[in-house]
Amino acid sequence: MAYPRLTIMDERDAQRVHDATLRVLSEAGVDVLHEPTLALLREAGAKVEGNRVRFAPQMVDEALAAAPGSWPLEGRGSAAALELKQGNTYFGTGSDCLYVCDRASGERRRVKLADVESMAHVADKLPNLEFVMSMGLPDDVDMAIDDMAPVAAMLRGTSKPLIVAPKDGNAVEPILELARVAGNERSVAIYSMPAPPLMHDADAITKVVECAKREVPLIYASAPSMGSTSPWSVAATLVVGNAEILSGLVVHQLVKPGAPFVYGTAFGVLDMALTVETYAAPEQLLSDHVGCELAEFYGLPSFYYGAVSDSKVLDPQWAAESALTALLGAFSRGTLLHDVGYLESGMQSSHESIVLGDEVAGFARAILRQMPFDDEGLAVDEILLAGPGGNHLARKYTRRHYREMWRPSLFERATYDRWMEESGGKDCMQKVREKVESLLAEPRAEQLDAATSARLDEIVDEAERQRSTT
Repeated sequence: MAYPRLTIMDERDAQRVHDATLRVLSEAGVDVLHEPTLALLREAGAKVEGNRVRFAPQMVDEALAAAPGSWPLEGRGSAAALELKQGNTYFGTGSDCLYVCDRASGERRRVKLADVESMAHVADKLPNLEFVMSMGLPDDVDMAIDDMAPVAAMLRGTSKPLIVAPKDGNAVEPILELARVAGNERSVAIYSMPAPPLMHDADAITKVVECAKREVPLIYASAPSMGSTSPWSVAATLVVGNAEILSGLVVHQLVKPGAPFVYGTAFGVLDMALTVETYAAPEQLLSDHVGCELAEFYGLPSFYYGAVSDSKVLDPQWAAESALTALLGAFSRGTLLHDVGYLESGMQSSHESIVLGDEVAGFARAILRQMPFDDEGLAVDEILLAGPGGNHLARKYTRRHYREMWRPSLFERATYDRWMEESGGKDCMQKVREKVESLLAEPRAEQLDAATSARLDEIVDEAERQRSTT
């Protein structure tokens, strides 16, 4: 079976990146700003001088050999589980935007906790989004719990698997408790990021440690920025990011060999004329794409972007960049394509961008379908039976396969007259807004009962009390 993909590196290129990474890790090393982790690495044979840690190549090889190539991320209730492995591709939303495009006024405003729940509700209803992230950092909750409260809100809004970005390792267990109360603690993965260049701060590395202890899927996503925290080179940025990810993997597998680990590509590019970290620049997409290829080289599931935009409003730039990035993300064969619906270079979200993101994700997924070149796919007998000048409209073969064609729910294909007659000439944006309101009006498939919802509030309140006293 053949399937479409875009390949940039071959195995020789990937090996050169790996060898360059091993040199960086053995000669420059990384800084680890957490004493218990430094002690762990020292005992394992790493060269530790102050906060600086240098790794022998064997330590990296052993970590790569121990890390599993596949792991299930479960849903709750009737939501499907995701098998995190190379070859599987899933789309989902993103985390922690500061702003949202208000669906009533269209104005840009700060995210509220209710937005997190309602966007999770919308994502729950969309067929091409398989996991959910918060899409907002709410400003109407205390900063002490602005990582915990969105988890409770998402659990109320969706039963799909969640990817959560807590403050540090201390938040991992309370977040698992929230998911446990809602039905399944195995329905959560944790997202963590080192501090480029070549640093693991305490917040990031404690998440690595706690996830490994509990066998919670960890997405470790490095974010060097081409031209600022890495050289202005796609290949060099890949080396910096890879060094951060692999050194994090060493810690992760030392804590618990075989714990689930996802290779996260968040490699960026700084537009120096604007001092903006872009999301849809060709150079950024290229660097993250080769990151996915390196994850494949290592046999690890990966984390990449899809259906994102740098646009500030819901306009043609937004639509074009959402489609382009969804398609390029799909061609990378990345495992978890996240941030569907992001606007403003990751600063803004919207219900409408999630809905359009689902549509373009469906388009991209249809292109990813495998193409059989067996007897059924080649259909030589059908060609011979119809012969020159014949047609296939009435053939059983056509009836058997026609429904495989992807059909849009928002994009318009009808003739102009039919479009006017059936919809009154509604454009795509009108359809998007109507679909948002329709989805929000639908009852939730897995509504939490009052007692469960109250228990979620109690856990969040307890976390607030504990954090406020530390």
